[in-house]
Amino acid sequence: MESPTSIGCACNQVTEQDQYRQLDEILSEYRSVPGGLIPVLQMTQAVFGYLPETALRRIARAFNKSYSEVAGVVSFYSFFNTVPRGKHTVRVCLGTACYVRGGKQILASLKSHLGIDVGETTADLNFTLDVGRCFGACGLAPVIMIDDDVHQRIKASQLARLLDQYRNGPAEDEEGGK
Repeated sequence: MESPTSIGCACNQVTEQDQYRQLDEILSEYRSVPGGLIPVLQMTQAVFGYLPETALRRIARAFNKSYSEVAGVVSFYSFFNTVPRGKHTVRVCLGTACYVRGGKQILASLKSHLGIDVGETTADLNFTLDVGRCFGACGLAPVIMIDDDVHQRIKASQLARLLDQYRNGPAEDEEGGK
């Protein structure tokens, strides 16, 4: 029996069978389009949230390519993910200003709080941890981004509360913004 996978809001339950049906529709539209592989991979990732091996094999067959050729394209582009990503992406800036002002310690604290390493996703699929090199807020270092929200002058003591805000839904901080 297939378990539902939530896409978007909790009210929209999509089964794995529905996802593969969507993939087959995408493939029927793009399999003969020159240069169609990348758009198909992008749309497939949007449907599944990542690129599962079974979907990549189906794509390879549809484009009459080897699995290794399709997997090679996926591994070349950093945009593509072959493992599920979290609902929220936490990025720690490790650019020069953030690094010297405690970015490395913030990263270590996040690893500890989340129980994952860089590039990994929490078991509850809430958070994926990544690093970046500069977010353009050097004067406000150290900086992290959660999804598209920039959080500045972060201290390790703030992280648990900040992560809880994302874990429990949107919330405004004391200053009235994120």
